[in-house]
Amino acid sequence: MDNTLYVGLSRQMVLKREMDIVANNIANADTTGFKFESLITRETPGPPAFTAGGPRPVKFVSADGVARNFSQGGLRRTDATLDMAIEGQGFFKVNTKAGDRFTRDGHFRTDDTGRITTQSGDVVADEGGGEITIDPAKPGEVTISADGVVSQGAERIGKIGVFKFDSLSALEKTGDNLYQNASNQQPSAATDAKVRQGMLESSNVNPITQITRMIEVNRAYEQVTQMISAESDLSRNSVARLGRLQ
Repeated sequence: MDNTLYVGLSRQMVLKREMDIVANNIANADTTGFKFESLITRETPGPPAFTAGGPRPVKFVSADGVARNFSQGGLRRTDATLDMAIEGQGFFKVNTKAGDRFTRDGHFRTDDTGRITTQSGDVVADEGGGEITIDPAKPGEVTISADGVVSQGAERIGKIGVFKFDSLSALEKTGDNLYQNASNQQPSAATDAKVRQGMLESSNVNPITQITRMIEVNRAYEQVTQMISAESDLSRNSVARLGRLQ
């Protein structure tokens, strides 16, 4: 009976972690460029409490990481000059104080010096990793072509860098909708991707699917709780009966 309690407890711990992930997906349903996540689980064999004829080893369940779905979110028009969305695979590169970061969130602006930055003030990199500066004193509309070329009037002033990875498992979330390269992979230019000016990529979260999953996880947790309670009652009654026989 102890084995049942231990296995049930391990399942509850995993369900709690999954509930946190689903809740985070729902909370970011309107976050630009957000990619929804799913929990990966695995069986973990462990030594059982002694039971004659019982299974050996007992198999517990445990969390084994988080899978991230990088599928394309829908594109929505904003008509803001420095809003950009990537159509296809690829990421914008951002130069932060902590190092290079990558994002699908193209809600950009300019800082006091005219550099294109994120809303947090981190510099958006060009194709070579440098900066792109817009001179507000110069006449001409700022336009961004599908291949990322930034022009001010008739003058080309830079090209937005869009990079891709051979394996997206190289990317690790660091907060603020940014990812870091947590491997030895070197990103390459995403030549097939297109930059869409005046648009942003929506989250790829399906709220209905995630809410349905939240209900399923909650019900599963309640079922495990009921099982643990029933096993606890059975154990307590067994001890009581043994006591009356002595």
